[in-house]
Amino acid sequence: MSDGSSTEMVVAILRTEIARLAPGDRLPSSRELTTRHGVSPVTVSRAFAQLAAEGEVVTRPGSGTYVSPRRTHPAADTPDTSWQAVALAGREFDPGTQDGPPDPPPAGVIAMAGGYLHPSLRPDRALSAALARAARRPDAWDRAPAAGLAPLRAIFARTAGGAVGPEDVLVTGGGQGSLSMVFRALAAPGSPVLVESPTYPGALAAARAAGLRPVPVPMDGDGIRPDLLADAFAVTGARLLYCQPTFHNPTGTVLAPERRRQVVDVARAAGAFLVEDDFARHLGHGGPVPRALVADDRDGTVIQLTSLTKPASPSLRIAAVIARGPVMRRLQGMRRVDDFFIARPLQEAAVELVSTPAWDRHLRALSTRLRERCAVLAGALARELPDWTPARIPEGGLHLWVQLPSGLDDATVAEAARAHGVAVNPGTPSFPAEPPGAFLRLGFAAAEDPADLTEGARRLADAARACATA
Repeated sequence: MSDGSSTEMVVAILRTEIARLAPGDRLPSSRELTTRHGVSPVTVSRAFAQLAAEGEVVTRPGSGTYVSPRRTHPAADTPDTSWQAVALAGREFDPGTQDGPPDPPPAGVIAMAGGYLHPSLRPDRALSAALARAARRPDAWDRAPAAGLAPLRAIFARTAGGAVGPEDVLVTGGGQGSLSMVFRALAAPGSPVLVESPTYPGALAAARAAGLRPVPVPMDGDGIRPDLLADAFAVTGARLLYCQPTFHNPTGTVLAPERRRQVVDVARAAGAFLVEDDFARHLGHGGPVPRALVADDRDGTVIQLTSLTKPASPSLRIAAVIARGPVMRRLQGMRRVDDFFIARPLQEAAVELVSTPAWDRHLRALSTRLRERCAVLAGALARELPDWTPARIPEGGLHLWVQLPSGLDDATVAEAARAHGVAVNPGTPSFPAEPPGAFLRLGFAAAEDPADLTEGARRLADAARACATA
């Protein structure tokens, strides 16, 4: 029998096999087919190649050959990407729940979800002026250094305080990108990462996307508990802790002064890194902002993430990682692999923005307006929903964290709230494991006007009554 006829025979046999199998089922191996039908391995390989070219099978090296998803005879000009379900099998990616800017709510829906400022709170005119000045620089379109522009690194170092110097700073493209890079740099897939419970949903998403396993460490009114943190390190063998010691998202908690040193010491004793997410340093409501953990750490235990995005604009994707020792060299190496450097015009614009008096004026005004909005929302909740007691009135940040009364489900209430014209965030995505109750995260910075927060609370009360009587 010629090679051609042998191949046609095996193709016909495999077509019959495919017809009785379901999409994703594994076909017999080359060795089985060779033995069963008395043909050569080359013949079997040619048969599989022909069927793969026709879209009937998908071959995964080292695993086998599988039946492709059934085609439904789409129109000739309609793409069919169903084959990707088989090709991506075994390469699962869990993006989790992000905390970026939500899609614009429909007209009439009050925005109390998401984690960014309403345009009326942003320094848009100062941003535009800074970008225009940056564009006029003769070297504006030159390649930027991989670690970031020296003046920008110096600005981040001064903000961190202590002994942090520009050489300890790596400029990055936004806080979320920093999280992703740091998680990939510090822990191998499958490793545990300790997190406060609750925590920032975007951190859980970044950890899981890196293949890490988030492990909850409980908090109380003073922040993460050092005693339980030590237990978690001992039980899990984790070498990584992610926390937000200043104006924690979502609760607004500030890690108590006596605990700040304890938490660093516990991490150091475990031989672990502590990732300090300092996203809210510029979002205080007028009171003192605690000193950053990284400012007093000289041994490289603390790696700080900080950003200009939250107090400025979602599109000012400028952040920084502060680290010391071999881990900084690793991060710089990852930068060269991932994206080489951050666009110079954006870095130049950031330098122009934060180096002018307009930036300080903006931060002072933003502090006042956030404090006022927080008070408006807290007062409206007290009137409209007196049994929805916030865990605390935060001294910084963009949210109130509210526990719902027994019998209410956060996802159900959030869905009902949207139906009543107000968008809020359910609390469950903030927990790395089972939540201890039902919570909502209510933002006071994304609404157009403080009066909208009062109306939003009223609509929430209507939604809660609808859920209670459903």
